[in-house]
Amino acid sequence: MLEIYKFTSMTTSCEVQLYCNDKTISNNCIKDIMLECKRLEQKYNYYDKDSYLNKLNNRTTNILDSETKSLLSSAKQYYKKTNTIFDITICTIKDDSTLSDYIGCDKFNIKKNKLYFSNEFTKIDLGGFVKEYSVNQAIKIIKKYKIKSALVNFGGDIFAHGTKPNNEKFEIAITNPINKQESLFTISISNQALTTSALYEREDHILSKNRLNKNILSATVVSNCCIKSGVYSTSYIVSDKIKTNEDVYLINKNQEVIKV
Repeated sequence: MLEIYKFTSMTTSCEVQLYCNDKTISNNCIKDIMLECKRLEQKYNYYDKDSYLNKLNNRTTNILDSETKSLLSSAKQYYKKTNTIFDITICTIKDDSTLSDYIGCDKFNIKKNKLYFSNEFTKIDLGGFVKEYSVNQAIKIIKKYKIKSALVNFGGDIFAHGTKPNNEKFEIAITNPINKQESLFTISISNQALTTSALYEREDHILSKNRLNKNILSATVVSNCCIKSGVYSTSYIVSDKIKTNEDVYLINKNQEVIKV
């Protein structure tokens, strides 16, 4: 039996499809997923002065819990792997463009369980990074409830858990970036994450609009992790010269689909 749940989290429309024959189990599962999303939203809200992230940015604490240490360490690694394109410190210039010298994940370091900034200006915004992390967390909860077939879609950050009850993979339609009302092609996935970044969406963590590759209008990446797919789909909008072993599909301005 398919149960579909819709809710809003992190200013994003979220949908979870659970194939489960026990509605009590599926209802309890979605409650835990929503609670986890709410927890992450409150903890890492860039605009909430009382959030844990804001306390780190305002230097009122530099103590990192294990979850945040892992996320920041991962972000620093992706910063290097994408040749500095993926950058969680871009928010430093949101309110003051003169602070461009203070952006870059090399402007903060992690030593043991503490965060150290190299200056007083650099800030961190985990934004879409946490949304993709929340998809991974949702899948962990689904597995805990022993649900074997599910599709999680948080604003286009998608993970297909298992296959449909008929053993078919989940078909994901990829939107035409020029005409959002139609799709150009579909991708079949199972136990995989898929994210699409396009110029009609927010470019989270892209350094600046003038660095965008104007020839590439949409980038879709399939991998085993929603964070990984999100990082690379975002980065490919800037440059198609990035190296990754994941499946990458680019749509150019002529609406041609290029498999990298």
